[in-house]
Formats: sequence, structure tokens, C-alpha cells
Amino acid sequence: MRVRLGALAGGAALAGALSFVLLAAALGTDFWYIIDTGRLERAGPTNSSRPEPLGSHSGLWRTCGAQTPCLPLMNPFWQDNVTVSDSSRQLLTLVTLAGVGVYMAYSAAALEEALCLLDEAALLEQVDIRFGWSLALGWVSFAAELLTGLAFLAAARLLHLRPGQDQSL
Repeated sequence: MRVRLGALAGGAALAGALSFVLLAAALGTDFWYIIDTGRLERAGPTNSSRPEPLGSHSGLWRTCGAQTPCLPLMNPFWQDNVTVSDSSRQLLTLVTLAGVGVYMAYSAAALEEALCLLDEAALLEQVDIRFGWSLALGWVSFAAELLTGLAFLAAARLLHLRPGQDQSL
């Protein structure tokens, strides 16, 4: 099968653009972690003293309640007199992303432990806790980035294998 260099480069550029758009959407939306209490609320008392919905959804930067406005989680750069270098901000970003992974693992372990300790396991079974579509967009963006890298490597290999061409830039 013969692959044309232009098609390969175009596919790489398209995959790279798709990866960027999906990553921007994933980072900018608030559906990384979702707590849905709809089944619990429907099964609750039918009188007018029903509490407000407890469901929420969270992103990397803020959390939103069912009937409350979205609140920022934390902004370490909120003060004007704080001066942080760009390299420190990048390091903090990497630590934050690593923390997200630890947070996911901790949340799953904490839920399992809570189910073991509480006698009200049936009550907690009515609460749906899951990762949302923003996380899925992040993973699809990662896959598209891998495809971009592979396509560029294939294009470089194709250029290297072309006979009789001047190799100078």
C-alpha cells in the first residue's frame, strides 16, 4: 500500500488540531466527576420538606451543585502580590495533573471503604458516582495526540526513504 506524503501530513495536522480542540474542551468543562442523586431523591419523601438536590459535577477548576452556582476549587495565583515564575507554574500544573490521578484513585477507595463501614449501603447504592464526558474527551485527545506523533514519524520515515532527493534544508 502506497501512502502519499501530502495525505499523511494532512492526516497528522487534522489529528493534531482535533487533539487540541478536544483537550481545550476537556479542560474548560466541568464534567470530570459527577455525583447523581436523582434515584435517591425520587425515592425520598414526597412531602414539601424535601431537601434540595445533592447532586453535583466537578471539573478541574470548579465544582457545580445541582441548584447552586459553580464555585472555583482553588486558585493559588489569586493575590496580586504573589509572583510565581513560569517554570514554577508549569511545575505546579504537572503536580496538579498528578494530583488528579491520585484523587481519582482515592475517591474510588474512599467510596469502597464507606460502603464497608456504613450499614446504609442500600442508601449509597442509589447515589451514582462516575467520571464524566470531560474526562473521556481528555482521553480521546490523548489518543489523537498519539496518532499525530505516529503520523509525523511515518512522514519523516517517508521523506528519509525517498531516493534522489536533496536532503539539505
